[in-house]
Amino acid sequence: MIIGKVIGSVVSTRKCESLVGNKFMIVEPIPSMRVANRIVAIDQIGAGIGEYVLVARGSAARVGIEATPVDAAIVGIIDEGQNLE
Repeated sequence: MIIGKVIGSVVSTRKCESLVGNKFMIVEPIPSMRVANRIVAIDQIGAGIGEYVLVARGSAARVGIEATPVDAAIVGIIDEGQNLE
């Protein structure tokens, strides 16, 4: 799991049928996570741009989303934390 900041969204009009109705956000991992690239994560909890979030990756991202081809999922919005920047 990583911590990141939502910096934007992605719009896709054509996608796998199991992804219809889902929102996709661009997440920038915080530097201390040492993840080099931004992540596109499915968002079923309603995170907004500028919020810090918890992102599950790999098979853990698919736990709550059966039969959906996702690699990253926003699983929490961080209310409070130290040294996030």
